[in-house]
Amino acid sequence: METNDTAVSGDSTDPGPAWARAIDVHHHVLPEFYVSELRRLGFASTLPGVDRPAWHIGTSLDMMDRQGIRAAVVNVWPGVPAVDPATGARFARRVNEFLAELVAAHPGRLGAFAVLPLPHVDESIAELAYSADVLGLDGAALVTNYGGVYVGDPALDAFHAEAARRGTPLFVHPTAPPVAQPSFDLPLSLCEFPFETVRLAAQLLYHRTLDRHPRLRVILSHGGGGIAYYAARLACGPLIRADLAERLPEDPVGYLRRLYGDTAMIGDPHAFPSVRAFAGVERLLVGSDFPFMPESFSAAGSRHVVDRGGFTARERERIEFGNAAALFPRFATHP
Repeated sequence: METNDTAVSGDSTDPGPAWARAIDVHHHVLPEFYVSELRRLGFASTLPGVDRPAWHIGTSLDMMDRQGIRAAVVNVWPGVPAVDPATGARFARRVNEFLAELVAAHPGRLGAFAVLPLPHVDESIAELAYSADVLGLDGAALVTNYGGVYVGDPALDAFHAEAARRGTPLFVHPTAPPVAQPSFDLPLSLCEFPFETVRLAAQLLYHRTLDRHPRLRVILSHGGGGIAYYAARLACGPLIRADLAERLPEDPVGYLRRLYGDTAMIGDPHAFPSVRAFAGVERLLVGSDFPFMPESFSAAGSRHVVDRGGFTARERERIEFGNAAALFPRFATHP
């Protein structure tokens, strides 16, 4: 099995676990062969301005042990770039076989989201089937757009239908927008990631993707980006342009509340209350964003969610474990 890099020590200064027995659904892994292949294909291993953290599987497991994280559903970000169908399919297969080996080596501790060669629909449906039926992976990790084709595009409708038929959880992580944005010499991820997720939410809303595929289960990372703040505004389309009324679901805010979100980078006293009010406990999942975000940051944010979120013990149990166990059955039976 190909694991890589020299492990780096976590930097959490709090000796106590941040979560009780959480399942972390926003946890990145960066195998060296993946980074090398991205470079060979002419792509950067991360977005411009984003440091690539050193990673080894021991780094992740040590962090999980220190923070009381019982299991993680890992992903490889930014996945397979928008290349030709054959190249994308080969790259996805290699990554997914690596992930399957990683999960098999750590039963009960790891699950994994498959990568797919989107926007190529036929190849992605085939890899979705292989990753689930042969490799036993737990869902699929997508990025908001593939060379400008956003995940909610009707051109991907056959893929949505198959993912919905299978009940496959789709974890969607933001990436760079397809057009240049003013960056002010700052990382694109600093500002654009929340906006990317809102763009996708607007597309899912006005294309009524979830109505056409009611069994589709979508997790939008980072608490749904800015959806908690923007949901009511997104529903105002018909007030701005009358013809949009034909495209809007009857209850647009309720529609958006069907989407899941994770706690990565929202565990502060300003952002989290809005996410909690919007999503409730039924659609919240634990996310650390490790190792792109340091352990100390994730732990501090989670302590705000757990200790100062005003949750009952049963509500905390749902966020930390129950919601994820329902999405990822492999963890429902492990102690």
